[in-house]
Amino acid sequence: MDFELMLNSLPKLLYATLITIELLISSLIAGLILAVILSIMRISKNKFFFYFSYIFSNLFRGTPLLVQIFIIYYGLGQIEYLRSTIFWVFFKEPFGCAMFALSLNTAAYTSEILRSAFETIKIEYIEAGQSLGLSKEKIFYKIKFPIAIRQSLSAYGNEIILLMKGTALASTVTLMDITGVAKNIISTSFKPIEVFIVAGSIYLCLTFFIQYFIKIAENKFKFNV
Repeated sequence: MDFELMLNSLPKLLYATLITIELLISSLIAGLILAVILSIMRISKNKFFFYFSYIFSNLFRGTPLLVQIFIIYYGLGQIEYLRSTIFWVFFKEPFGCAMFALSLNTAAYTSEILRSAFETIKIEYIEAGQSLGLSKEKIFYKIKFPIAIRQSLSAYGNEIILLMKGTALASTVTLMDITGVAKNIISTSFKPIEVFIVAGSIYLCLTFFIQYFIKIAENKFKFNV
C-alpha cells in the first residue's frame, strides 16, 4: 500500500471535490424546481399535463443515467441550430451537459417522491382549509406543499445521496471531478487501489454530511401529520 501516493493525491482530490459539490448543488436546485412543476402536473386533472409528467418520469427513470449523459453530451452538439444560440455557451462544456443530464434525471425521481407525498395527505387537512374559506391556491401553498415537503424529506435525502454518487459519471465526458481526477492520477501512477480508497473516502464523507443536514431539516420541520 503506497501511503505516500495517497497523501499526495489527497489535495488534488479535495480540489476536485469543489467541482463535484458545485455540480451536485446546481443539479439539485434545477432538478428540484423542475420536480415541483412535474409533480403538480402529475396530480393535475389536465390530461396533457398528467401524461407529459408521466412520460417524462418514466423516460428518465427507465433509462441509465450514463446513457442520458452520453446522449446529451454527444447528441446536442449535432444540432446545428443549438450551436448558433446563446445556449451553446452552456452546452459546449462538459459541466453544462452533465448538470443538464443530472438535473433531468433527479427531477424525474424527485417528482415521484413529491407526487406520492401529495397523494398521501389526509383529507382532513384539506377540509380544514376549505372550512376557513381558503382558495385552492392557498390550500396548496399553505397546507399541501409544507406537508408534502415534510413527508418526503427522508426519501429526498436518499435521492440527494444517489445523485451525489451519480456525479461520478460526469468523468466519462471529461469533467475533472473527484472520479475524473482519480482516473488521471491512476493513469500515471498505475495504482488504482490507493487512489480509489482516497476518492471513496471523500464520497463517504459527503454522504455523512448530506445525512446530517437532512436530519437537521427533518427536526426543523417536524410536526405531526
